[in-house]
Amino acid sequence: MAALATGGVAQSERAATSFQRKVPDGGGGRLAVLPGTRPSMRHGQLLVSSGLPSLDHVLGGGLAVGTLLLIEEDVYGLYSNLLFKHFLAEGIVCGHNLFIASAKEEPTDILKAFPAPLNTSINEKEEPATAMKCKQNSQESMKIAWRYQNIPTLETTQTAISKFGHYFDLSKTMAPQLIQNIKWHGFFLPEETALCPDIKSGNMACGYIRLLHSIQKVIQQEGFDGSISQKKQRNILRIGIQSLGSVLWGDDICSTENPQNIYSLTKFLYGLRGLLRTSLSTCIITVPFHLIQLLIEHKEL
Repeated sequence: MAALATGGVAQSERAATSFQRKVPDGGGGRLAVLPGTRPSMRHGQLLVSSGLPSLDHVLGGGLAVGTLLLIEEDVYGLYSNLLFKHFLAEGIVCGHNLFIASAKEEPTDILKAFPAPLNTSINEKEEPATAMKCKQNSQESMKIAWRYQNIPTLETTQTAISKFGHYFDLSKTMAPQLIQNIKWHGFFLPEETALCPDIKSGNMACGYIRLLHSIQKVIQQEGFDGSISQKKQRNILRIGIQSLGSVLWGDDICSTENPQNIYSLTKFLYGLRGLLRTSLSTCIITVPFHLIQLLIEHKEL
């Protein structure tokens, strides 16, 4: 009888208790509500769109926050420049902050050349009406068994996924009103050199050091450092660097047979990756690898 009693108590305790997952206050759930982002279905890491939905599919859903993507420039710089502009234009549509760096073109001119987003408001209004019409037709054409009639139907429209990533019209430029609504930072190397002519280069090109300091300043002062708790609302910082590794950046790896700092570009990329790893930012860099390849082939000859 005692064994039966203790067994009954144990069974009642097991029935009364239930597993509840403890979620800490202010946890990682806040990152999922950032505009223009979504968690990855594979590893849960926060993703942003590259501005090209087809490229997002190739990358596994989008660009992971805290990472950088290198794009090899073609000889004429056409396709790499389009990817560069699509990435930054997507940030404007999503309300993200921008950091545009270039040594040959002023950031203001780059902003003016962004493609205009396609107007999808008409399609968004037509989608619910089309879905409702299809639902009514399916109910009329198919009779469900009586025991399944009271079960609520599941919503199969992927509204959240369809809002991730936008399409752009290359024949039109973005309206100035959209650009004025976002906050952006520009880095034009000739102007930065004129403002701060004295800087210790060390084992890295002076242009790389100036750019790295500017990015670090924006991340720390504008609240994009993920390792520090922020009181204000968080946002995503999109960083675009154009033609990194060219002669204009002060890097002689693609212009001389015996460069002074052969690992200058590599050191900059390692330093930048360390800054992005703990921040709410993502970066796209276009690199003229064809110039470096031509120099290597010339050395071999």
